[in-house]
Amino acid sequence: MTQSALNPSDFLSEFYISFWIPTAVLTAALAIKLPTIIRLWRDPLLRAVGGLLLLACAVFVFCTPSTIAAVNRLTGVPNVSAPWCYSLITAFCGSCLLLIITWRNGLSDRSAATRRAMRWVISVYSGVIVALWVLFLLADAPTERLRDLDTYYATTPFMREEILLYLVAHAVACLITSRLIWNWVRTEGLDAWLRWGLKLLGAGYVLNLIFDATKLIAVTARWFGQDLDWLSTNLAPPVAALSAIVIAVGFILPHAGQYLHDRWRVRLAHRELRPLYQLMRSASGEGVPFVLRATPELRLTRRETFIRDVLLPLARHLDTGLGRRSYDAALGLGHPPERARALAAAVSILDAIEAKGRTPEPPEPPEDDAGPDTTNLLQEIGAVSRALRRPDDIEAVRARAAAPAESVAVHE
Repeated sequence: MTQSALNPSDFLSEFYISFWIPTAVLTAALAIKLPTIIRLWRDPLLRAVGGLLLLACAVFVFCTPSTIAAVNRLTGVPNVSAPWCYSLITAFCGSCLLLIITWRNGLSDRSAATRRAMRWVISVYSGVIVALWVLFLLADAPTERLRDLDTYYATTPFMREEILLYLVAHAVACLITSRLIWNWVRTEGLDAWLRWGLKLLGAGYVLNLIFDATKLIAVTARWFGQDLDWLSTNLAPPVAALSAIVIAVGFILPHAGQYLHDRWRVRLAHRELRPLYQLMRSASGEGVPFVLRATPELRLTRRETFIRDVLLPLARHLDTGLGRRSYDAALGLGHPPERARALAAAVSILDAIEAKGRTPEPPEPPEDDAGPDTTNLLQEIGAVSRALRRPDDIEAVRARAAAPAESVAVHE
């Protein structure tokens, strides 16, 4: 029991993460991005993100032992999954570099340095993929290995070079990408959701570097006759899975976070307008027709439009003198100016509704009188609606505004 407890392989097996978990998370990230990618298909940056997530999903699907065995059996070539998986990993690394270069510099940046960097990434990583297949064709690897191919063939000619090549290419890409990301994180003026997404991406690529380090240590140990295979077989896979999950969340967060923030803001605005909407509905005798499939944005727009449509004809009954007295009264009660304006508007609206009940058709104003200015009232319906949630404050202002003029003098 003591010997088992001290065995790193047995200990790490308790922390095994199935490759299907990061695949599911990456698929979710792709599904969240997909509507935007389809809607803005001409945006090359969005297409690159979609391609990158799809490539990352492919890496974990084809690097799963069951898929490795299926590909080997389908082709009839033992270990043909090795160069295939290595090629997918290498293509993913190159795509990450291209995405970060484009994303960081912006699509409008067509400088010679940016174009040169992108050509360098494409040529180098395309060359690495070609070299991986050439080395596999030159190597002799007849024994199928589903989980420990890297260490099993670490000393085999040509396979040794292939394994080292993909690990070095992966490590270099992750190192450059993480450096670019962390430099970007320190840039001033970033959106909070984007900053947190970049931090998660940076953490994901640091985990990728840990994956490379464990693989390289295990392979190097084989060169010197030592056995540290547990680093490659038991430690590296959960690190890679965790890295993929963190990277996927990093891609999701800026989009999903901003989406949820916008939805929350719309729903909050819709809820804030409820008191004023209920008042306008009682004044007009009707409300906004219910639409089952209306979006939150559409419901908010319909509610705002309804309130303003009812306020416009109601404005003929507004008492501008009462509005001024109510504002002074609210200031006298200690309310700040913005709150005082909202309370005064609420008092004026309530009075106008009562006046309309008494006199449905008010007398026409003189030709030189343009009537009450409703511009501010129509623009500040949110503040007025919030004021209506405090009927005690409105009644206090209304009572003070209705008192004799000398009792409402303010700051005298």
